[in-house]
Amino acid sequence: MAIIVKKKYAIVIATLEKDLKNIQSKNYEIVTTSEECVHLIRNSLSEFRNLIISNGFNSEEDEIDFFKNIKPKVVSKLIYYGKLFQIESKRPKGSAKTQKKYFENQISKCQEYFNENHLFYLYFKGGETYSDEQYFLRNNKNIRTQFDCSGSFIDEFFSTSLDSTYSKFIAYEMLIQYFHFEIDKLSSNNGISLSLNSGLSWTGRKISLIELTYALDGLGVINNGNVDIKEIAKGMELLFNIDLGDYYRAFLEIKARKLNNTKFIDTLKSNLLHRIEKSDK
Repeated sequence: MAIIVKKKYAIVIATLEKDLKNIQSKNYEIVTTSEECVHLIRNSLSEFRNLIISNGFNSEEDEIDFFKNIKPKVVSKLIYYGKLFQIESKRPKGSAKTQKKYFENQISKCQEYFNENHLFYLYFKGGETYSDEQYFLRNNKNIRTQFDCSGSFIDEFFSTSLDSTYSKFIAYEMLIQYFHFEIDKLSSNNGISLSLNSGLSWTGRKISLIELTYALDGLGVINNGNVDIKEIAKGMELLFNIDLGDYYRAFLEIKARKLNNTKFIDTLKSNLLHRIEKSDK
């Protein structure tokens, strides 16, 4: 793949990630967030398709890399947010027990897809490469290999036998994580999950934990960056037995600081360096 084209792919992905984080930081309801994210991702996929049609690939290796590793990472986000929109829109308004059952059924549906495609799922999870030419080259599409109406045989220029299936594997794993998180919240008592008894309490300033939460989100080290700021914040609340309140407004206060936007992060670094220095003596 030519270096210039690779850079263009990187720009499309970086812009998409930035725009998705911007939407997530607005702390909308998940249905609104999902709808806006779907719109953004569709635009990015159109850019990718135009790049492929205009530039093609320099080699089969480049083509395989794109359809196996690059495209599924973007399409999986489209599937993830599209499914979240549908599922949360239909979420029952009844008891916690009813809602938990609803999410447990959604987990079963995702698991069913893995079971139906277990050989491909094993290939995906094992990071195998021995059939990549068959699965991820457009000229080798074969109905005997896979027929996925979500994309594999709809667009001859922008699909292969298995890229849509790989996208679903990634999306469904993300969805299962989301469903488990929601079930955990529904099993809670006063916001503290009964299944998570860490025994930890945050005794510092609330805004310091919010600063740390946004830093972790910005670094993309939780779920490979495929998680909303709302979910990370809820995880912090559960772990440290605290209500973060309106953390988006608090983030605006952090941004508005005149002297130092990262007071807590800087203090963390300073204290860690001091501890390292001390341990060497």
